[in-house]
Amino acid sequence: MPITNDTVFMPSVLTLTGIPGLEPVQCWIGIPFCVMYIIALIGNSLLLIIIKYEPSLHEPMYIFLAMLGATDITLSTIIVPKMLGIFWFHLPEIYFDACLFQMWLIHTFQGIESGVLLAMALDRYVAICYPLRHATIFTRQLVTRIGVGVTLRPAIVVIPCLLLIKCRLKLYRTKLISHTYCEHMALVKLAAGDVYINKFYGLLGAFIVGGLDFIFITLSYTQIFITVFHLPQKEARLKAFNTCIPHICVFFQFYVLAFFSFFTHRSGSYIPSYIHIILSNLYLLVPPFLNPFVYGVKTKHIQDKVVKMFCSKHQA
Repeated sequence: MPITNDTVFMPSVLTLTGIPGLEPVQCWIGIPFCVMYIIALIGNSLLLIIIKYEPSLHEPMYIFLAMLGATDITLSTIIVPKMLGIFWFHLPEIYFDACLFQMWLIHTFQGIESGVLLAMALDRYVAICYPLRHATIFTRQLVTRIGVGVTLRPAIVVIPCLLLIKCRLKLYRTKLISHTYCEHMALVKLAAGDVYINKFYGLLGAFIVGGLDFIFITLSYTQIFITVFHLPQKEARLKAFNTCIPHICVFFQFYVLAFFSFFTHRSGSYIPSYIHIILSNLYLLVPPFLNPFVYGVKTKHIQDKVVKMFCSKHQA
């Protein structure tokens, strides 16, 4: 492709425009996002502290919950400070390589969160369907290997996305990214050349990580429900359901927003861009914001430890 006046060769700096069409009110939009971020930091940090210092919570389910909390803190921290810099301090510029690095971090930690949700579903599957074998299956060694696996898998899968952008896409139609953070498709759409391979690998990577996780999580909970409905005692059924409800709530809130964000980026030309971008930000902020509340309210052990912690401080 010949270089024209409208194309830029490997721009060193890109500009994040924020939310197109809502620029005059972005300073106000930043307030709820900031509040959600602060609450997410406090809530997930509290979860991590409780799980770390309470020996009775050093079980696979709570270890995975701690991994989820750490992932949520990291993921929200990757996007919110820069987003608020755009909204409040008019700092939209970002170096091209820094944009690629942010993209890698975002998609890696999205994949980690998806993998942790799968690990939690498998943990509940074994605990409910094979309760006598749970302790021998989910050993500390297995939990450690799962933790390493769910971290390395997306980190490795996302790397070719960076290499394909860096090595294949040399000419760009614009330096303006219509988004609040660097996302794979938002960056690929800037290119003036053929982006078929980039789009194809993006779809493949999303299926390898999120798609397979979604399938296995759905199968796990389907098998759990079948087992629970066959339990003879009503109390046993209710107890089993109560242990699964928080996981199912988190699973649905994560994947519903994830699928909407994913498909509108590829086929949502009839959806206004500001709606897509707001929901894309909510997809990354709502789970970190809600997860501590979901697990704090629906998990009695955590609820008891929170009450105990605050009561002991009050008495002191």
